[in-house]
Amino acid sequence: MTQDGRRLAGRVAVVTGGASGIGLASVHRLAAEGARVVVGDVDQDGGAAAAEAVDGLFVRVDVTDEAQVEALFQAAVDTYGSVDVAFNNAGISPPEDDSILTTGLDAWRRVQEVNLTSVFLCSKHAIGHMRRQGRGSVINTASFVAVMGAATSQVSYTASKGGVLALSRELGVQFAREGIRVNALCPGPVNTPLLRELFAKDPERAARRLVHIPLGRFAEPEEIAAAVAFLASDDSSFMTASSFLVDGGISGAYVTPL
Repeated sequence: MTQDGRRLAGRVAVVTGGASGIGLASVHRLAAEGARVVVGDVDQDGGAAAAEAVDGLFVRVDVTDEAQVEALFQAAVDTYGSVDVAFNNAGISPPEDDSILTTGLDAWRRVQEVNLTSVFLCSKHAIGHMRRQGRGSVINTASFVAVMGAATSQVSYTASKGGVLALSRELGVQFAREGIRVNALCPGPVNTPLLRELFAKDPERAARRLVHIPLGRFAEPEEIAAAVAFLASDDSSFMTASSFLVDGGISGAYVTPL
């Protein structure tokens, strides 16, 4: 921690999916911790506004396009001199991704591309820069559904997040002795626009989930962003190849309180 108490002073953080939800909250938290933040998102207006709010840099990026991903991380180096933190967070959860009995191959592939292939690409190009520096923290957004099963299935989403978990573990082991840490962040249900779109229209569906959360509520994006800041900082210096659950107790529960 620096003298002014900001854990990320002098460091550069790249956040994908930074225009909304967990990504947006993390942009603000990482900046508050002293980082220079590069916001990557396909949403031009939202991403630009997020970057402007923290005096950062916005780069429009389709995270499934390798050339664009490479350019995102190169822009961070060209502008600020390094890539110290990569929060590979962009993801989708479309309604057409449902039960294995009804989900089509196009929906399956699209979710895999955005949620898993993008993490492969972002990790690849972030780690390339981090190896030259001899340090770095990669944080990949997985999910509590990567470690549990749900009867209310989003089959491709669940499979993609399981892939993120395994990929992060492998990378964390592979690059550990080069000063690069790779961890998978596993949030529980978070009060974001994506979740509200999925559940707010259907109170019964939301209630079916809430009953399984010991804390009795969804997380706020800022609570997940606090975990991102921890994983980005030297406070987590002995953590790599880890699955970091921030799930309100869901994955530890059998019967929840009334």
